[in-house]
Amino acid sequence: MHRVPAKKKPSNKPVSRADVIKEAARLIRSARVQWDAHNNAACRGERTKAMALYESLTHEEREKIPQTLRVWLRYRSEKYFGAHRTPPGS
Repeated sequence: MHRVPAKKKPSNKPVSRADVIKEAARLIRSARVQWDAHNNAACRGERTKAMALYESLTHEEREKIPQTLRVWLRYRSEKYFGAHRTPPGS
């Protein structure tokens, strides 16, 4: 007999700022992996989520994200996914 695992219940505890910083770094890394694999749509989605989290951080919190990730997010990916580019599906 095959057992299906129980669904995890979302916790009601507040998310710490350290967790937000970790999640932003994880999303940037995920976007870079998608970029390297030439999955532009997936990269765009991960980058959008990462930018939303990154922009919610203070200057001091942003400094805690590794510099290579910050550079990729702000400069290199902006070149290809910025507002000046034609959006997908048009």
